[in-house]
Amino acid sequence: MKRLRTIAARTASGSIGMSQPVFFAHANGFPSATYGKLFCALAPEYAVMHLDQHAHDPRFPVDDNWLNLVDELIHHLREQPGPVWGVGHSLGGVLHLHAALRCPQLYRGVVMLDSPVLGLADQLFIRAAKRLGFIDRITPAGRTLGRREAFADLDAARTYFASKTLFRRFDPDCLTAYLEHGLQQDGEQLRLRFDPATEISIYRSIPHTSPIPSRQLKVPLAMVRGQHSRVIMPHHGYLARRMREGEYLSMPGGHMFPLERPYETALLLKTLFARWNARSASRASA
Repeated sequence: MKRLRTIAARTASGSIGMSQPVFFAHANGFPSATYGKLFCALAPEYAVMHLDQHAHDPRFPVDDNWLNLVDELIHHLREQPGPVWGVGHSLGGVLHLHAALRCPQLYRGVVMLDSPVLGLADQLFIRAAKRLGFIDRITPAGRTLGRREAFADLDAARTYFASKTLFRRFDPDCLTAYLEHGLQQDGEQLRLRFDPATEISIYRSIPHTSPIPSRQLKVPLAMVRGQHSRVIMPHHGYLARRMREGEYLSMPGGHMFPLERPYETALLLKTLFARWNARSASRASA
């Protein structure tokens, strides 16, 4: 099965129209199809490409600082006909930032959805957490250990996830999409599709380095924080605004706001892309 997917609006004749390309990268543990309502809300102006699941290609195993995961993303970006809008949620936002720092020619711009731009102090703290063995306490890795992985049926899975704080404010369609695409049949049970060991490994290898200083990013970037999220701190916003074309915005919701408010998230993305397009056109005509 081909791992690279495209969601695009089609014309009356059935062909894909002249949509601008968006390459989406998902949060850890959430297959891309979970975000289907967001992708559809971006149509017809934008065609969304994505991998089914990051970190599951044996050519790009999880390693420290997510170097291989960035390589995986760059590998697929290089197969595209031109630069893309890179949009990533949590894990995915950091992957796009690091890929854009390494290969800015592959991007029109980057939007990080509740993904932090890390400073030197953050990186030193993460490095110490890895070396001293408390990384599970500062990332969701500790909560992921021992988490339920199998369910008798779809109703049991829905009851379980709907009771969890992380999922409690999900748009109903997004929760249904997660149940449909985040679980797979395993004998007489349903089991998590995203490998739990891989998910934990991703948390434990969170980057404490950057390809180059983030302020040297050569394309526009917006870091969007969920207003009730504990992931992005005030100093992360300062770091984003220090970039040459960096912005720091907020949305109602928590860390999972793209799956809580998919329509509002799509509207924000369209607004950003339109503004960046206009700015680029103005510079080209100057």
